[in-house]
Amino acid sequence: MPDIGSLKAQRFVCPGCAAAMQFDPDSGKIKCPYCGQLQEPPPGTEIVSHDYLEAQKGLATHAPISQQAMEVQCAGCGSTVAFQPPDVAGNCAFCGAPIVAQPKAADPLLAPDAVLPARVSKSKAQVRVQQWLQTRWFAPNALKRLAHQEGVNPVYLPFWTYDCDTQSNYRGERGDYYYTTESYEDSDGHTQTRQVQHTSWSSASGRVAENFQNVLVPATHAVPEKELNNLAPWGLERLHAYDPVFLAGFKVQRYQLELPQCFEKAKGVMDVSIRSEVRHDIGGDEQRISSVDTEYANIMFRHLLLPIWIGAYRFSNKVYQVVVNASTGEVQGERPYSAVKIFFASLAALMVILVLLYLKAQN
Repeated sequence: MPDIGSLKAQRFVCPGCAAAMQFDPDSGKIKCPYCGQLQEPPPGTEIVSHDYLEAQKGLATHAPISQQAMEVQCAGCGSTVAFQPPDVAGNCAFCGAPIVAQPKAADPLLAPDAVLPARVSKSKAQVRVQQWLQTRWFAPNALKRLAHQEGVNPVYLPFWTYDCDTQSNYRGERGDYYYTTESYEDSDGHTQTRQVQHTSWSSASGRVAENFQNVLVPATHAVPEKELNNLAPWGLERLHAYDPVFLAGFKVQRYQLELPQCFEKAKGVMDVSIRSEVRHDIGGDEQRISSVDTEYANIMFRHLLLPIWIGAYRFSNKVYQVVVNASTGEVQGERPYSAVKIFFASLAALMVILVLLYLKAQN
């Protein structure tokens, strides 16, 4: 894995005014927020995959996300985020709670292999949130404030991706349709005939092979897995070999789910495809699967950081989130319904109905 501890902070310093530079999603370059000077990001190198079994034996490299990274844990939701000075921890991006813990040097972790540079700026993310809000009737005002200046925060989330070869032995049944002619009496008392479908079942067994590439699994509890899956596709063809220069201005959440935990989730993703292949192999008009026994070989993995804009707000003592894919602009979110707005909307509708009934009575 890359020796990310050796990457120096000097590359973040603006050569014009010595201010800290940040990655700019609009230009795809490193930009000084004060004098506007732009620099090209470092050239990409080959993104390397790693042997899963070797990592299980403790042979993988552990390091902080960079030599200068600081890390803090939110007491509200338990998320641990890393950031590059002079950035500060501020409020938790995931639950909105103030972070009062003292930052410390980032702990070592399985080093990221690749980062997906953000393409959606904060202003564009706010526009996407505003467009999303327009389709959400009766949303509380706390939600609508997320479209304002400080409503969303940039975060890189951790993912594992797996490559794997599988061999699966299966047992099941194949169903083939056949038809018989049946007589019946219609409503007029006349005898009619019709074709009736039946299924003939026979035993089936066999072996199918699959090759999986880039099975993506989120390694975080901070954002619901369903929402992250709905943010796909991410555009992984634009992945860049990991370099902390892309993290300038972003916070980074460290993974909460370890490599083996997420591989179990990846097995579930692969199982859907394997069972589809089993059904195709059985053939016929219908299939029943009794058992599937899968062997996994040549397992490789990569640790990825993917970018989002996230806003968190509280309503009725519950935390809600809105998430924007910072690569594509896709928006996913949770929303409560404002009881006050629903009441007044219902009252207004009732008044309209009463007026219409009154006018009808007058006519």
